[in-house]
Amino acid sequence: MDIQIEKKKGVKALFTKKNLPYLLGVVVLAFILWLILRDNSSTLKIDARTILVSEAVNGEFNDYVRVTGQVQPITTVQLSPLEGGIVERLVVEEGATVKKGDVIVVLSNNNLNLSILDSEAQLAEKQNFLRNTLITMEQERLSLRKEQLQLDLDVARKKRTFQQNDELYKSDLLAREVWLQSKEDYELAEKNRVLVIERQKQDSLYRKIQVEQMEESLDNMRRNMLLIRERVSNLKVKSPIDGELGLLDAVLGQSISAGAKIGQINDLSDYKVEAQIDEHYIDRVRSGLEASFERQNTQYRMKIRKVYPEVRNGQFKADFTFEGDRPDNIRSGQTYYLNLQLGQPTQAIIIPRGSFYQKTGGSWIYVVSEDGLRAYRRTIKIGRQNPQYYEVLEGLEAGEKVIVSSYDTYGDNDQLILNR
Repeated sequence: MDIQIEKKKGVKALFTKKNLPYLLGVVVLAFILWLILRDNSSTLKIDARTILVSEAVNGEFNDYVRVTGQVQPITTVQLSPLEGGIVERLVVEEGATVKKGDVIVVLSNNNLNLSILDSEAQLAEKQNFLRNTLITMEQERLSLRKEQLQLDLDVARKKRTFQQNDELYKSDLLAREVWLQSKEDYELAEKNRVLVIERQKQDSLYRKIQVEQMEESLDNMRRNMLLIRERVSNLKVKSPIDGELGLLDAVLGQSISAGAKIGQINDLSDYKVEAQIDEHYIDRVRSGLEASFERQNTQYRMKIRKVYPEVRNGQFKADFTFEGDRPDNIRSGQTYYLNLQLGQPTQAIIIPRGSFYQKTGGSWIYVVSEDGLRAYRRTIKIGRQNPQYYEVLEGLEAGEKVIVSSYDTYGDNDQLILNR
């Protein structure tokens, strides 16, 4: 017997095997639409009283940076002995005012004293040798002179004998052999005299050259003596300039080598300010840029004299010199806070500096809605900055309000609900 199946009606009809695929399709489609249309932004509720809100304005952006500098003497000269030795006496104390040439430290050096004695002995020996040589040369000169006189006499006699014999020989009163001997004796005597005269000339030249060489050697030794005596005077360490003895690293009995730094002299005729600047500005800081600072309700102007290229611990150094007046009570080591002008003032969208920058790096910010109940995350672009303001290049309009306080507790939420 056949059983009649009752036809399902109402809601039950939707869950029949025939309609089940359509039902699943509708569910999947609804889920996809929900994913597309839902609000994906994350939200965080915060207390509006704990935040700092500022307004973006279109104003004048003054391109400067605040740097901290210390007053230093315009010139510092290192104090170093030209000669090594033992500290025997300290003449001047640290902080004293000195003049150029004032003795600051007195050293002693026994080896140097021995060198002086040795050089003096060598000089005396050279002088004695030269004196003895000159005496010997003079004796030789006199001996040659005596020999020449003797030869002159011999030549005169033999000439006279030859002339007499020649007259007799012409008159056939003298043998030829006697005449020839007298002639040969006369010619030989003449030649000997010529040789002696030539030897005198050669000896004179030799003596002159030898004496010049010995005198030059003596002069060198005398100069050497002067230099050694100057080395003794160098044991007195003197101030190279007028100024203040700012440092003296020497104690009695200390052994100090030549050229070692034992102190410094500060030139107090003028001052400079030595400042450390963040390496972020290294491409913009150059010699000639102007700076200013305020002290005792007076504004003072400065200019960069020198920029040091080396970067240490994220900072580089620059020297500033005064333009015009200086503070009356200026002292080495004082700290001044300088406003270094990097460029001319320009019109720009600006916002006050705040702690948000440490979290965002200036790439985004929370913008407060017009009703003040919500804040939305927005991408921005920050350009230059000074101690008071950031320059906003993109992302904000004048009149919009932003949160500039710290974002450390906000996480990565896209919206903030500001509870009043």
